[in-house]
This record gives sequence, C-alpha cells and structure tokens, in this order.
Amino acid sequence: MPNPRLTLALFSAALFAAPTCWALEVKTAVLRVDRPSLPPISRLDVAPDDLGFAGAELGNEDNRTTGAFTGMDYQLTTKVVSPEQAEAAFDALKAQGVSLFAVISDGATLKVLADRAGPDVLILNAGARDDALRDAECRANVLHVSPSRSMLSDSVIQFLMWKKWSRILLISGSHPEDKLLAESYRKSAAKFGAKIVEEREFLDTGGARRTDTGHVLVQKQIPVFTQDAEEHDVTVAADETDVFAAYLPYHSWDPRPVAGSAGLMPLSWHPAHESWGATQFQRRFEKLAGRGMREEDYQAWLAMRVIGEAVTRSGKADAASIRAYALSEEFELAAFKGQKLTFRSWNGQMRQPILLGDGRITVSVSPQDGYLHQHSPLDTLGIDQPETTCRAFGG
Repeated sequence: MPNPRLTLALFSAALFAAPTCWALEVKTAVLRVDRPSLPPISRLDVAPDDLGFAGAELGNEDNRTTGAFTGMDYQLTTKVVSPEQAEAAFDALKAQGVSLFAVISDGATLKVLADRAGPDVLILNAGARDDALRDAECRANVLHVSPSRSMLSDSVIQFLMWKKWSRILLISGSHPEDKLLAESYRKSAAKFGAKIVEEREFLDTGGARRTDTGHVLVQKQIPVFTQDAEEHDVTVAADETDVFAAYLPYHSWDPRPVAGSAGLMPLSWHPAHESWGATQFQRRFEKLAGRGMREEDYQAWLAMRVIGEAVTRSGKADAASIRAYALSEEFELAAFKGQKLTFRSWNGQMRQPILLGDGRITVSVSPQDGYLHQHSPLDTLGIDQPETTCRAFGG
C-alpha cells in the first residue's frame, strides 16, 4: 500500500519543480541612484543598504511563485549608483537585455534616464515625487508607482479639513525640494478650502544636526522661531530635505499639532500598517530583510508586482505590452491598502490610498470619507484629468 505522506511529498515536489524550459523569461532591474546628503536628524532614520532592493526581491519572489505555474521566469538585477554613474549603469543593463526598470532616484535623473531609454523600455518610477513628471514634463515610457507631492499634500489637507483644523501655519525649508512641497501644500489648501494664515521659511545655515547639545539649542531656537504666529489650528511643515521638521513637535511656541514632514506624515507605506492583510505581508518582508518595510521598499515591490500582474494577464513581457495592459481598464493590483490599485490613463500615475502615520501607528488613510469623485475617490488625490497638461499619454 503506498505511503500517503510520500505520495504527497512527491506530488508537491513535482508541482513546484521548475520547468526545464521556461515559456517566457522576464528580465527586470532596480536602479537606485543615491545622491550625497547629510545624515538624517535621527539615527533611527539611517537608510539600510538594501533600501528598495529588499522590497523588489519580495515582489520578484511573488512573481516567481505565480511563474512556476505559468512557465514564466523572473530575473531581477539590482544596482546602486551615484547620479554621475546612472546613465552608464542604465545602458549596461539595457545591453544585458533588460527593458523593464524600477528606478529610485530624484526627478532630474529620472528624466535623463527616460529620455535615454527610448520607446522599447518601460520605467516604473519608484522614487521621484515631482508633480511636473506627471504633468507638463511627463514621459510616455514612465509609469509612476511612487505617489506625487500633490497626492501627499492633498491627503494631509483632506484630513485636516475633516478634523476642522482649517487654519494653517505653513513652515517651509529653504531648499528647492522644500519650496516645491510648500507650493503643493498651497495648492492643496486652496483645493479643499483650508486657509494658510501665515508662512515662514526656515533657513538651512548648515552645521551639525546631531550633537551632544543639539537638543538644548533646538529647545531655545524653535520656540523663538515660531513665536507671534497668526492664530492657527495646526502647523504644516514642508521639509523634504529633513532639516528642521522633526524638531517642531513639542518645541513650537503655541501648543498646536504638527503635520506634513513631521508629526502626522503622509506615507505610501509604514511598517506599523496592519489593515487589509498587511500584517502577513509585513511579516514576510521582515523575514526576508530582517527589518521593517520602508516606502522605497513598498514602491519597488509595487513596481515588480505591476510587471508580474501584466505579464501573467497578457502573456507578454515586452515594454509596450506591459505598458498597454497596465494602463488598460483590465489592470488592477491588490496591495494591502483596502482598494485595488490602478493607473491613471492620462499621466501614468498609480492611484493609491495614502497612509497618515505618526511614526508608530496609522492614524488615518486618505482619501477621507466625504470626498467624492465622478470616477474614483482616489482621483481626489493629486492631478485630476481635467487639470493635466500631460500630453505624452494622449491627453
């Protein structure tokens, strides 16, 4: 009489055995472009060496699980470079037959790579948040899995209006990225009826940001900097370069909540998020990487899963087919945020809820209840179709 355990083991081995010849090989790459920067204010925020890559690896594992049943093999290459090395690294990966890229970089580098790539390459933007890349400077060969600045600022202002905290003190940094983020908050405030009662700019004068006496200086300087502000309900910080925002909570002159770049922060992902099956997903990542999942990891995971879903459903792995399917009405992706994620056909931006977290828990998720849209409430976040100046997608 056959041993049932042995029979089951043999069946499982046969089921998961890799085919001797794959019906389709899918070559993908994650290119992370690291710019020189100062250490973060908190040592807890120091980026891990595998930032983004670990998320992509998990996404590639998910793709390979499905591919084992469909005869599709997914090969992932990861590479970290400086901005000066980015073009050469991109060309080298193309020469190896890679035509599907996830890129984690600033907006300027992404534009250079997109223009260099040509129509036979598809780039999934897993880093840059520039609204211009989804608008007048959009590229037809780029899809955005990273949320834009306007999606993030809209998500915060929606919540503040839901709380009836409509009077805002806006404090922005002095770097170009900070100014772009501040402008995004201005537009979001006007869009949803909030009032910016006063604006102040925090000048980055350089110097050490983490010293033994830093907390003493901050405790004296930040209250003076925020003194005599117009009456406000909440302080919103636009500090993308991480210079001052983390010092605002508990140090401002008036006892007011802080949102934006500190306090209540808009995030594509957070390691404390547990709803909609996210706990199991978080544990899988923690087992793989030995740490919590960060935004760049989640966005790289999204990029790999977009590719995997499009390949599985369309049966094709070329850039044009992946792009066409991703932008079609048939595409949707389950991504542990309570709604199926899809792409906006007019600019290639992925629709997605934005988590609002305080560093330890998910406080809320935008879009907020009551913000309606004729097509999708997710389109209340970011650039909507009537507003777009993107023409590369036929808009």
